[in-house]
This record gives sequence, structure tokens and C-alpha cells, in this order.
Amino acid sequence: MNLAALALTSAVSAGALAVLMLGTFAVGRRLGRHSVVDVAWGPGFVLVALIALLTAGGDPGRPWLLLVLTAVWGLRLAVHIGRRSRGAKEDPRYERLLSKAPGNPDLYALRVVYLLQGALIWLISAPIQVAAHAPAPLGGWAVAGVALWVVGFVFEAVGDAQLAAFRRDPANRGRIMDRGLWAWTRHPNYFGDACVWWGLFLVAVSGSPWTLLTLPAPLVMTYLLTRGSGQRLLDEHMRGRPGWAEYEARTSAFVPLPPRRS
Repeated sequence: MNLAALALTSAVSAGALAVLMLGTFAVGRRLGRHSVVDVAWGPGFVLVALIALLTAGGDPGRPWLLLVLTAVWGLRLAVHIGRRSRGAKEDPRYERLLSKAPGNPDLYALRVVYLLQGALIWLISAPIQVAAHAPAPLGGWAVAGVALWVVGFVFEAVGDAQLAAFRRDPANRGRIMDRGLWAWTRHPNYFGDACVWWGLFLVAVSGSPWTLLTLPAPLVMTYLLTRGSGQRLLDEHMRGRPGWAEYEARTSAFVPLPPRRS
């Protein structure tokens, strides 16, 4: 593996993410809504995968496959979040965070929201960056990775679609979504996201033992989805709503399982 070429991929990726986040910050400041950064999350990974392909020095099949898988996942997520947040007010998570800002809240948001998310994208995309310079052709681990990616993508996309349809029905106002995939896990979208990134890691690691050093990447993503800004915060936000306690008692928190009988 050419470490100099890998360093170039990482450096260009870091610079491109900084530009993306600064541009997103300008948009968020103009709109008065910093939650716009969530729309840039998926495209940030697509940008890194594209740079990895353009600077690739290993087997060409792997960076192409990783770009396609990342683009399908990232662009769908961006469109979904963009539609969901159109015309909405600031996300309560960002309101609470920025209410504690020392000094200028916009500059605080730039540091702890935009640039931090850019750094997380760079870290979590490390398997994609390293895999671009892996010499081995695609093999069995890559097939397993694609299969896991498909499972994750289905859970995430179908879960989001089911929840969106549920919310569009006025009869469901004030009710807890407990149907379809949401009857098996309280967070099918987060579970699917984790599977997507473990799948991408398997595709990446099949090319070189060096990619094993990027194991912290899917671990960090899984932590964010379960204990960071994902499952934990959403569960805390939902507690106290009518019907939530019963739903929480019978439904798996993350990994899909048959609903427990009350």
C-alpha cells in the first residue's frame, strides 16, 4: 500500500469537508436554522468516497463499489432529511446546545456543530479512504459486506418511509408509531445505519490488512447511533408522551426482535 497516496487522499478529503461545512454553515446562518447541517451529513461521505476513487492507487473495483454504495445511502438520506425539515423550525437538539453557547452562538455552532461533524465524517469514512489503496481484488468479505449493507439500507429506507406515512395521516396525531419495522425495534433507521457502515467496513477490509486499523470508524458510528445523538437522546425526548412507556416496554431498543408480550 502506498502510504503517501493514502495521505494525499486523507488530506484532500479533510480539505473538501472543511469547505463543505463552511458552505453549509453559511446556508444555516442565512436560514437561521443550524439543523441544515444534517442534510450535509450524507453528502459529506459521498464527497470523501468520490475523492477516494479519484486518488485511488489500488484495485479499482473496490473504490467504485464503495462510491456507489455510499452515494445511494448518502443521497437518499439527504433527500429524506431535506424533505422532512422543509419549512421546519430549529431542531430542539441544536436549540438546547446553542443556548449554552459562550459568546457568539453562530461561531459556537461553527465549532461544535459544523466542524465537529466534518471531523466525524472524516474519521468514520477512514475505511473508504484506506480501501482506495488496497491492492487485493474484491472477494468473499466484500460480498458479505454488500449483503449487510443491503439489510441496513432496507431497514433505514423502509423505516423512514413507514414513519413518514404514519405522520402524514392526521388520525395518528399524538400517537406512537408502533407498526411495521417499528414494532420490532424502536429505531429501525438507526439500526439500518449501523448495518450500512459495518457493511462498508467489510467491503473495505477485504482489500488489505491495513484496513483493520480503521475498525474505530464503524465503532464510532455505532456509538453515535446508540449512545450519542441517536437512540439515547430520542428515547429521552419521547419519554412522558402518552403510550411511550408501553411501547418502550414491549419493543427492542435497537436490534430487531419480536415484540414482547405485556
